[in-house]
Amino acid sequence: MFPDAEIENILGARVLDWSHLSGGCVGDVCRVDLADGRRVVAKLGGPGSGLTTEGWMLDYLGHKSRLPVPDVLHVDDNLLLVSFIENGGGLDGRAQEHAAELLADLHGVTAPRFGLERDTLIGGLAQPNGETDSWVDFFREQRLLYMGNEARHAGRLPGDVLKRLEKFIEKLEHWIGEPQQPSLIHGDMWGGNVISGQDHIAGFVDPAIYYADPEIELAFSTMFATFGEPFFRRYSEIRPIAPGFFEERRAIYNLYPLLVHVRLFGSGYVGGVEHTLSRFGF
Repeated sequence: MFPDAEIENILGARVLDWSHLSGGCVGDVCRVDLADGRRVVAKLGGPGSGLTTEGWMLDYLGHKSRLPVPDVLHVDDNLLLVSFIENGGGLDGRAQEHAAELLADLHGVTAPRFGLERDTLIGGLAQPNGETDSWVDFFREQRLLYMGNEARHAGRLPGDVLKRLEKFIEKLEHWIGEPQQPSLIHGDMWGGNVISGQDHIAGFVDPAIYYADPEIELAFSTMFATFGEPFFRRYSEIRPIAPGFFEERRAIYNLYPLLVHVRLFGSGYVGGVEHTLSRFGF
């Protein structure tokens, strides 16, 4: 049952209409039209839904960065209310350039250590963020090994592939190193989480934040062809991308979202993991 009365009590306006929106790994998502002319987004959950974590992440981005994200109007485990951002265009060249400017600015927000003060979520899955001084260790232990084991325990990653992954990550230092400093990232950078207007980016939703090497964000943005040449040309003008990213590190960093997708959706993504491991000799 849709919580009309609860929303009316929280926001002080009568609900005129509501309709389902696509997306929402954490809970059902609805657009809500109010009698006072406001339009908001409601995410519906329950105990342990993770909505409080999602609301916290949006608030964190809103306070720590200039990234455009929805305003959090109310949050508990049952209900998250945020401002509605109109989706009015595609990711054309100018919008991609604007996205590059916004993300380069976000990646300029730094912290002393990799990880975050609390664990977060990605696609509704737990995402550990124990803080550490080493990016390589963090990526190895809390991203690849953790999600590989989660996918294996769910019966979605074959045991032999997990063993290949474990051998690969023992040699991780051969291909990735330590960035100058940890950067704040959105963490789930694909087209479904980018709201574009006419020739610009209106907002980003569904974050999975932590402090990282920003290259992992750049890599994720190519996994489903969210951003292309206009984005990377503009981004590199602001924050130069070190040699070897497109040739090697991009594929390594995309092992993490691939493992997330294996855990969420199953065998259709195992081949991508195997292909990357084979490419690097494992």
